Formats: sequence, C-alpha cells, structure tokens
Amino acid sequence: MPAKLDSVPRLLPLLLLLLPAAAAAGKPLPAVSPALTPAQSQALVERALAAELRAARDTGHPMRYRLRKSSPRLTSTKEIVETRDGAVARLVLIGDQPLSQADEEREEARLDGLISDPGRQRHRKQGEEGDIGIVLKLLRMLPQAYLYQYAGAGTGLAGSAEKFSFRPNPNFSPPDMESQALTAMSGEIWIDAAQERVTRLEGHLQQDTDYGWGILGRLDKGGWIVLEQAEVGGGQWRIVRFQMKMNLRVLFKNRYIDTTEEMTQYAPAPARLDYRQAIRMLRAGAGDGAKGSR
Repeated sequence: MPAKLDSVPRLLPLLLLLLPAAAAAGKPLPAVSPALTPAQSQALVERALAAELRAARDTGHPMRYRLRKSSPRLTSTKEIVETRDGAVARLVLIGDQPLSQADEEREEARLDGLISDPGRQRHRKQGEEGDIGIVLKLLRMLPQAYLYQYAGAGTGLAGSAEKFSFRPNPNFSPPDMESQALTAMSGEIWIDAAQERVTRLEGHLQQDTDYGWGILGRLDKGGWIVLEQAEVGGGQWRIVRFQMKMNLRVLFKNRYIDTTEEMTQYAPAPARLDYRQAIRMLRAGAGDGAKGSR
C-alpha cells in the first residue's frame, strides 16, 4: 500500500509504509567520537520519536497547503485542505503551467462528483484512518526496532541538528507483517535537539528485498528514500520534502519509481471544516494556480 502522503503530511514515518518486509543489512556502523554518550543519544532519539507520536495523534490543527509532485514523466501541483472528513485536493498546475480548459473541466467534474457522492469521501477518510493507525503502531515500536548511534552535528532545515546512524536491531522481533517493514532500512536521522523533533530521515536498501513472501515482487538493492520536515507556523511541524528512488519488480514487470514531493504554503485551515466547505475554498482560490507553486 503506498501511503497517501498528500493526505497526511504530518506523519513523519509514512515512508516506512512504502517499504515491505526485508532482511536487515546487519553491518556494524562506523565508530565515532560521540559528543553524546550512548545513553544520552538513545534518550534524545526516544524523546524525539515520542514527540512525533504525539504529533501524529494530533488532528486538531488542520492545514491548507500545496503539493508539487515531480517525476521524469510528469510534474503536477495540487492545493490540499485537511478537513474533519479527510483531505480534499484540487489540481491547479500541470508541468508548472495553469490547466488547459479541458483539464479544468475534468477537474471541476471530478469535484462535482465528490460533492454529489459523499460515499467517495468517506472511503478516502477510511483509507487515511487505516494508514494513520498503522503509522501509530509503527511509531511506538521505533525505539526498540532500531539501534541508534551518534554520528556528530549536522545541519537541518531549521538549523543545527544532531545526527544519528541507525540500523535494525537484531533483537527486535516484529509481531506482524506490517511491523516487519521496520527491518527494511538502515540510514541516518537528524534531530533538532532544541525542539526535540526529527528534521530529516534517510533510508537505504542494502540488498534485494522480497515482499509478499517473494510472490508479488521485489525491491532492488540501492533504492533510497529521503524525508524532511520543519516547523510551518504555530508550533506545527509538517513534511516539506519527500524523495524516493526505487526499482520495483511486480510479477514480470519492472517499475522504476523516481519521485519528489514538495509541500509548501502551509496555512491553518478552519477547525471542524467539512469537505464540501473545503471544496468551495479550493474553487474560490482556483485563480491562484497561474501564480505558480512556490
């Protein structure tokens, strides 16, 4: 299931849902001269992950924002509003250009269909809630699922950050298929020590990785994911950039995934907004598409 990043950008560990079960690389991390002791490092990581868990549970601060998604084939920009009924989106740019009349008509027809059929929005919200439930479960396991080692000071989007290497904990026993995703990566994590929030996470596949018990497909060695988040106002932290490069083999077909997602122009949305009200908001701002996504 690829998680719907455009609908829940507050959830830092969504990238974990994009990776199926895999075997850990198992290689030792290089030694460093830590400015933090192992106990201090583990405590800081645990506090930061606990903060991400609290943020993931917080649904009381809806946002409106722009999502620009680019790949070698297509670039598109959507305006998205989070509501009590789930997120709604309106396509505003294709290839960084305003929609053609035909594309505009198709988008309006899609929104009309969404308004006239509330069941479609309920189905989307149920999917979001399912994703969030899995994420919350995985977040609770992160301190035990990985071994973290201090790797020095670095720079994140908000300034200085503490950098840690991580690898799967060989003593962690995943209780189900979903949590086996936590054994898929090794990489690095950056933490803003003052805010105790994760600012950047990189994950790398160190070997070919079967999923669906090897029946459905495989991810090839060398794939990677990078995710960045930052404070976007009012003490709220959200994902602002997500990159993924992965070669996916599904049955007898290869699919190369090369995507970059950038979330910008975050602004608070009215609390308790319903999805029809959000669609009216998106339509009222439709003319802003010509101004670009930045």
